[in-house]
Amino acid sequence: MHGIYRDAWGIPHLRAASAPELARVQGRVTALDRAWQLEVERHRAQGTSASFLGTDALAWDLLARRTRLADTARRCFDALAARDPESADFVRAYVDGVNEGLAEGARRTPEFAETGLAPGHWEPWTPFAVWVSTHILFAGFPAKLWRGRAVRHLGSEAVGLFATDGPGTSGSNGWLVAGERTVTGQAVIAGDPHRWIEDPGVYQQIHLSCPEFDVVGLAVPGVPGIAHFGHTGTVAWAITNAMADYQDLYEERLRRTGAGVEALGPDGIWRRAQRHTEYIEVRGEERVPVEIIETDRGPVVAGGPEGLDDGTPLALSLRYPPRVTADLGFDALLPLLRARTVADVDRAFDRWAEPVNVVQAADTEGGTLHRVAGRVPERSAANRVHPVPAWEPGHEWTGWHETPRAGLTDGVAVMANQRGPAAPLGVEFAPPHRADRIAALLAEKERWAPGDMSAIHMDTHLASAAPLLDHLAALDGLGPETESLRDRLLSWDRRMDATSTDAAAFAALRGAVVRRLAAHPAFAALTEVPAYPEALLPWLNLTVRIGYALEHLLRAEELYGVDRPALVRAALEETAARQPGGTWGDTHRLAAWRALTGTPYDEPGLSGDHDCVLCTSAVPGLTDLAARGPAARYVWDLARRTDSRWVVPFGASGVPGSPHHRDQLPLWAGGDLVPVVTDWDQLVKESDV
Repeated sequence: MHGIYRDAWGIPHLRAASAPELARVQGRVTALDRAWQLEVERHRAQGTSASFLGTDALAWDLLARRTRLADTARRCFDALAARDPESADFVRAYVDGVNEGLAEGARRTPEFAETGLAPGHWEPWTPFAVWVSTHILFAGFPAKLWRGRAVRHLGSEAVGLFATDGPGTSGSNGWLVAGERTVTGQAVIAGDPHRWIEDPGVYQQIHLSCPEFDVVGLAVPGVPGIAHFGHTGTVAWAITNAMADYQDLYEERLRRTGAGVEALGPDGIWRRAQRHTEYIEVRGEERVPVEIIETDRGPVVAGGPEGLDDGTPLALSLRYPPRVTADLGFDALLPLLRARTVADVDRAFDRWAEPVNVVQAADTEGGTLHRVAGRVPERSAANRVHPVPAWEPGHEWTGWHETPRAGLTDGVAVMANQRGPAAPLGVEFAPPHRADRIAALLAEKERWAPGDMSAIHMDTHLASAAPLLDHLAALDGLGPETESLRDRLLSWDRRMDATSTDAAAFAALRGAVVRRLAAHPAFAALTEVPAYPEALLPWLNLTVRIGYALEHLLRAEELYGVDRPALVRAALEETAARQPGGTWGDTHRLAAWRALTGTPYDEPGLSGDHDCVLCTSAVPGLTDLAARGPAARYVWDLARRTDSRWVVPFGASGVPGSPHHRDQLPLWAGGDLVPVVTDWDQLVKESDV
C-alpha cells in the first residue's frame, strides 16, 4: 500500500508508514518531478546561481550574499533542532529524500545538460534557505527607499498618495463561507495566492498520507509538509499576505579601522562590525568579490564605509526577524499536518514566524478562524515608513506585536490584502476593490456550493477604473475621434476580459496617462535614483509607482501643481490618434519567469488586471504583459473533501515535454479546476517507497 501514486494530472499522492518516512518520500518525488527547480532555488538561496545562469543572475546572488540568507537558514535549523528535535528530523528526512532523487530527476530534465550543471547536495538547513530566499522581499522592504525619497522631494503626504501594494509585493484572495451560508451546511474556503508566475510553478499540488494524518494541499517545492493551503479531511486552512511591515532599513555610519569595520550605535559608541569577503562565480566571467558586513542592526545590503557605488555617502543595513530570532516557524509544519480542528490550526500558527499572513480556517464541527500569524516587531512609527538612522536612539526593536484576530460578517470572511485585521501592522495595503467585489458577489446568494467559487475566482470587474473615467466624463470640446473614444469608454462595462476591445482601449489610455504623469516636472527629482543594488530598483521605478498609485493620484485634491484634466485630455487624444484595435488578451499575455529563457512558449492571453478579483497584473505605463497572477487556485470543501478543487498555472511536472508539464494551463487560463482525488483506488501506483 505504501508508495508513490499519481492521479490523471500526474499529481503525486504519497503513502508511508510514518511521518518521517513520508517526508523522505515527499522530498524524493519533488526531486524527481522538479529537480531543476529545486537546484535553482538552492543556488539562489546560497547566492551561487550566477555560476551556471550567468550575469543575469548576479544581482540576485549579490543580494542573497549580503542579506546572509544561507547563514540565517543554518541558524534557524540549528535552533529548531535544539528546541524541537522531532520537527528537525522531519526536515532532515525530506532532505534525505531530495538527495536520493536528485540524480535521477536531473537525468530527466534537459536544463542540467544545457547549462552543464551537476545536481548538488542538500543540507538539513537548505529548506530553510529556500523559504527565507522566497520570502526575503515578501514584505517589500525596498519600498522604504522609495518612501524616503518621496518624502524628501514631495513631502510627507506622498506616503499616503503612493501607499498601495507595489511592484514586487505578493498578494492573495481568500474567502471563508461558513456552513450557515452553504448548501451543505459545512464551510467552504476558496482563494488564490498571487505571486510571480514561475515555470515550474511555486506551488506543488500534493497528497500526504501516513497513519497519523492524510492531508491534501499546496506545498512549496523544497520545503516539507504543507504550510500555506491544506485540507486534512476535518479541517482546512488557507492564507493571504497580511501586508504587515516587519523588516527595517537602517542608515549606518561605518568607518574602516586597522582591525576591520566599525559602526556607530545609538549610544554614540563605535562598535566593530562583522566583516569578511566572499566571491561569486559567474559563468563566462571573472568571479566577483563581495564584502559582507553586519552591524548590530543586521547585514549591510547597500553601500559600505565608502558609500554607494556612485559615491553617495550611504550604507543601509537590514533587520529582519529570522536573522534576529533564528526562527522561521517550521515547528508549525507537523502540527498543521496533524490538525483536526480549527483550534489545532490556531495553536500551530501560534508558532508561525515568517512571512506574516492572515489565516482562514474551518472545520467539520462548525469552527472558524480568521487571524494574523507571524512575527512583527514593536518599534517606532518612523521605522515602518523609511530608513532610520542607526546612530540615533529610539529606533530599536522593543518586543513583538500581538497578532490581531477578526471574525466573520454574515457568515463570511474576505481577505484580499486590504486593510483588514493586520491594519495596525502595515503601511502599504491593496486597495479595497478585490475584497469589496468578493464580498459583494458573495452577498448575491444566500447559499453557496463549492462549484460556484470559480465564478468568483474569474471575476474581471475593474473598480479602480473609476477615477480615470470620471476625468473623461468631465472633458468637453473634444474632436470627433477623441470624443468617440471617450464615449465608448464611458459606456464600457469595466470588465477586463481578454476578448474586450474596450478593455484594451482603456489600458492604452491608462498607460498614456501614467507615462505623462511620470514625465511631469513635478516628479523629476524621483527619476534619478542613487546606485542602490540592482535587485532593489524595481521598487524605485517612478513609472511603476505611478502606475500602481494612479487611482490615488487622480483623486487627490491637489497634485503638486499637475493639471490633471489637461494631462488626461492629451493622453486621450494620443490614444485616439493611435486607434487601438485589438483585444485586451492580445497584449495582456502570460509572461512566466524561467531561469532559462531559451525555449519559447506561446503563452495565452489573459483576462483580469491588478485590481480585479482575477488579479493578473500588468504594469501600467510599461507593459501589458502579466508576470504576476494566481500561482494556484483552490476550493476546500468541508462537507466532502472529494468535492474540493484546485489548479496551478502549468502542471505537476517541471520537466519540459512531460505530459504533465503544461496540461493544467488551459484550465487555469479558462477558470476551470481539477478534482481533488483522495480515493486510492482511483490512483495509479508508480513505485514503492
